[in-house]
Amino acid sequence: MNSSAGMRRRQIRGAAVIAAILAALLVWAGARLAGAHLRVQPDGAAPMVVGPGIVAAFAAQAALLGWLSLAVLERLTPRHAAIAWGILAGIVLLVSFVPVLTVTASGGTRLALGLMHIAVAAVLVPPLLRTSSHATQSRMATAPA
Repeated sequence: MNSSAGMRRRQIRGAAVIAAILAALLVWAGARLAGAHLRVQPDGAAPMVVGPGIVAAFAAQAALLGWLSLAVLERLTPRHAAIAWGILAGIVLLVSFVPVLTVTASGGTRLALGLMHIAVAAVLVPPLLRTSSHATQSRMATAPA
């Protein structure tokens, strides 16, 4: 891959990370406007308010780990990285609901947290998959001349 294509891939992936953070914050803001208090109490811990800083930090962490895991898979198994990462992303999304379902919180808070998880995945996964090296090469090979 030439450096221009690599730079474009990084730009798209970086934009996807930023968009995922903004999507989570948008859901958070909508929940607050709808009147959700967004208070949770993990088992054995003190109650806490889920504020925009926590939302942004968790979304950034998830998005950056997603990008990292795709990059690692592209190095280890370039031909199968996109499919392996897509499956991994789906599994991680499903597992991410475990804390949402097990934490002590109101129904509105649980709904908002779940929607944040879905929003991050919905915004992050498609561009990362589209920019996977094998997926990009496959599209270029099948594009009409």
